[in-house]
Amino acid sequence: MLDENTRNAVALKRFSLISPVLNGQVTNNREYYAEVTEGSIDMPYYGVKKYAPKTVETWYTDYMRGGLDALKPRPRGDRGGSRKISEEIGEKIIEKKKIHPKAPNTIIYELLIKDGILDPTKISISSLYRYLKSQPLNSAPIASEEKEMKRFSHEYVNQLTQTDLLYGPYVRDGKKRKQTYLFAYLDDASRLITHAQFYFSQNFESLRLSFKEAVLKRGIPTLIYTDNAKIYRSQQFELLLASLGCSLIHSQVYVPNGRGKIERFFLTVRKRFLSVLDTDKIKGIDDLNNKFWQWLDADYNKKKHSALEGLSPLDFFMLQVDRIKLCTDTKALDEKFLLRAKRKVAHDGTISIDKALFETKMKFAGMHVQVRYEPSMLLTSSSPVLIYVDDKKVGVAKRVNFHDNAHMKRRGRPTSSSTKAVDSNSSSIDDAKNTTYDNLLAGLPLEQTISFTQMMNEEEN
Repeated sequence: MLDENTRNAVALKRFSLISPVLNGQVTNNREYYAEVTEGSIDMPYYGVKKYAPKTVETWYTDYMRGGLDALKPRPRGDRGGSRKISEEIGEKIIEKKKIHPKAPNTIIYELLIKDGILDPTKISISSLYRYLKSQPLNSAPIASEEKEMKRFSHEYVNQLTQTDLLYGPYVRDGKKRKQTYLFAYLDDASRLITHAQFYFSQNFESLRLSFKEAVLKRGIPTLIYTDNAKIYRSQQFELLLASLGCSLIHSQVYVPNGRGKIERFFLTVRKRFLSVLDTDKIKGIDDLNNKFWQWLDADYNKKKHSALEGLSPLDFFMLQVDRIKLCTDTKALDEKFLLRAKRKVAHDGTISIDKALFETKMKFAGMHVQVRYEPSMLLTSSSPVLIYVDDKKVGVAKRVNFHDNAHMKRRGRPTSSSTKAVDSNSSSIDDAKNTTYDNLLAGLPLEQTISFTQMMNEEEN
C-alpha cells in the first residue's frame, strides 16, 4: 500500500514533468510530451519505466481539473490486504540481486526458487520483475546532459525567484547573543528583493514564514531556484510550492555560480549594510530587521542598477505590474502554507500534536487523518486545526480544555456530591438551563462524555 509520503512524491514528480507546460515555457505541448517521454522516467515507487506522451498529457489534464491532489496515485482497492511479496521475502530478493548485480532477473528468480525463498506456484517471474523495478537499486543513472547547469536569463518579472540564506550577525535575544540568519528572495528579471528577513533559526519554519511574506508582497513566482540545503528539499516545501503552482529547481551540487544574482546581493549586504552596523547598539532581532528594511528600501531596491539600463529594481518590477500574480483569497493562501502531519485519531476522538491534545468528532475515531495547522494554533484553544481525509477537508479539531471537561456535568451520571438518586431527565434539564447549550445537551446520547469544545463544534456546524 502506498503511504502518504510516497503518494506525495509521485505527485510532485508528475508535477515537475508538466510544470514547463503550466508555466508557459513550452511553445508546442504535443512536441514537449513526445520529447519528455523519449527516454525512461525514474518515477518514485514505480521505478524506471517508459511512458507514452498521452500519459503526460493526461497528468496535465488531471492537474488542471483537480490540482496537485489529482496527480496522486489513487489508493489501492485492496487497501489493507497482503501482497504476494512480503517484506521479509523482498529483503532476500534484494540481497540476492546485490550479490549478483549483473545477473538477469530470470537467473535471480531461478536462484531464489533453488534456495527455497520463492514458491513458483505463488510468485511468478512477472511479480519479481515488478518488485525489482520498484526498488532504488534498479534506478538508471541520470544522463550527463541532464546534469548540466542551465543558465537562466528571464525577461519578465516573477518568472523565476532565487532564494538562499546568509549567516548574519549575533544580536541580543534576552540576556544572550544569538546568531541570526537572513532569508532572501530575489526576482531574477528585476533583481528586486521581494522579501528578506533575519531569523534566529535556519529551519523550515523560517523558510515558510519568509516565503509567505514574499508571496503576499510581490505575488506568486513561476519558478523557485534554490541550492541543495535540507530545508529546500523537504517534502513540506515541495508540497507548498506545488499547491501554489510553482516549480522548484535546485542548483547543481557544489556549483554556486547558477545562483550568482542572490550571491551578489549577499555580498552587497555585507559591504553596504553589515560593515557599518554597530551590533552592540542593536536591541534585538526586531530592531535589526527594521534597520535592514530601511536600508533595503532606500539603498538597494530603489537604487539604479547598471544591468537594468539605469532603472532601479523596483522601477523595473513595477513596469511589468500587469504580470504580477497576486493572491486575492488570503484564506486559501493561509491554508496552502499550513504545516501538515499525519495522525491517527484515538478512540476518544482526540489527536496529539507536539504534546498538545485536540479533540474532534467521534466519527473520526480510529481513522488515519492529515492535520494541517499553524504552530500558533497549538498554543491557544480558540484556533482549531484542520482535518483532511484523502486530500479533502472534512472537519476541524479544537484544543481540549481539561478544566471545562472536569467541571462539565455528564448526562445519565450522578454527580460526585450527590448522595441520592435523582431523576436523570429532570436533573439534566435543570443543569442545561444554567448554560446556553440546553438545546445541544438534549440531543446527546446518555453514554457520551462531552466538553464545552465539543458543544461549540456542534453549534458551529
